[in-house]
Amino acid sequence: MKNILFIVTLLVTSAFSADKIKIYFDAGGSPGGSYSSIVVNGAKEAAKDLDIDLRVYYSNWSSSKMINNFKKAISSNIDGIAIMGHPGDAAYELLIKEARANNVLVSSLDTALPKMQKKYESSGFGYVGSNNYTAGKALASESIKRAGLKKGDKAMVWGFLGKADRGLRAKGMIKALEDFGIKVNYIEISDEINKDPFLGSSVFTAYISKHSDTKLILIDHGGLTAQMETFSRIAHIKADDYFIAGYSLSPATIHAIKKSYVDLIGDSQPFLQGYLSVLQLVLSKKYGFSGLNIDTGASFVDKSNISMIESLVKKSIR
Repeated sequence: MKNILFIVTLLVTSAFSADKIKIYFDAGGSPGGSYSSIVVNGAKEAAKDLDIDLRVYYSNWSSSKMINNFKKAISSNIDGIAIMGHPGDAAYELLIKEARANNVLVSSLDTALPKMQKKYESSGFGYVGSNNYTAGKALASESIKRAGLKKGDKAMVWGFLGKADRGLRAKGMIKALEDFGIKVNYIEISDEINKDPFLGSSVFTAYISKHSDTKLILIDHGGLTAQMETFSRIAHIKADDYFIAGYSLSPATIHAIKKSYVDLIGDSQPFLQGYLSVLQLVLSKKYGFSGLNIDTGASFVDKSNISMIESLVKKSIR
């Protein structure tokens, strides 16, 4: 993989003219956020390797802000836009049509836009990220096995069922749990908690006080996963009282794994999402390559392998 990226990068940079390619990049969250920092680092590394002009925007995980940022980007004399797919196909459809009419390339990361990808794949619309439904099922299935759950046990899922394709990961979790015979208690992540995960403390504490017989807790949010040690301490939960699994890596999540407050992480490798989505747009702009579909979500992280990647997490690469 490393050699392929080097060859492709060399190929692209060797063909650049004096006028740099300009790419808009939506980081999804907020500056300094655990997930956003990693995905932006990947995008910036690609911009450096490919010698392009990268413009990073933040949306605080707000679908409406993602749409508004997209509208601004179209009128900014740019060559390509890398977007988070959270608002869904319907919300983006007319805007992507307008972008293509203005010869602006579009590609997505983190959350797929299957309808738009199918329609514009031949003109460079790709996807870099995990298959959300498959990733959700995989994390739930692996958690069931590792936690030694039995039919009739209870699980909590904290996710985004109300958010189009972004909600597919929670749907996958619930499907795997219910197929096994687990009783599921579902909680929707509010917009406020999505933007500021620490606000989830009261929700978590209230849930645990009413459902102390829960065996498994699945968190479909990297920021909330990073808060699980803090939330557990506030709720007077001891390490290993529950099997807790979630997504994304951060220094706080590493500490929680080492202290057994978090047991399993589904790693969608956001650095690659940032890097490869920028590379996708450059390849399409320079050479007319069609969209690539790249699944970055096949990795699990736990106490057995966290030390191997800890230094990279601290550098916001993993």
